Amino acid sequence: MPLRFHLDESVHRGVAYALRRRGIDVTTPKEAELLSAGDAEHLAFATAQGRVIITHDSDFLRLSASGVPHNGIVFCHNQTVSVGEMVRALERLSLICDTMTLRDQVKFL
Repeated sequence: MPLRFHLDESVHRGVAYALRRRGIDVTTPKEAELLSAGDAEHLAFATAQGRVIITHDSDFLRLSASGVPHNGIVFCHNQTVSVGEMVRALERLSLICDTMTLRDQVKFL
């Protein structure tokens, strides 16, 4: 199954726009009615929807380390990677991985 993404609120909305232009399925907190929701709620939504979380928020790393199951977390430090670099990396990831490959895994960009 191709990767589907869910952006955390910390991720620039231009990432969603650019991924969609490339034919990649992505949801945003606003679309999912998760604005101001906690990280655990975002992770639960993404897991239920079969989506990989894209985030700059290290709290997701702690959730993963504590054993909370998920479909994958892609963590990117927002001061080291541009929106364009992030989109290109996510596009490459979507071409080489599937949901089973990333299950309970954390990838760093």
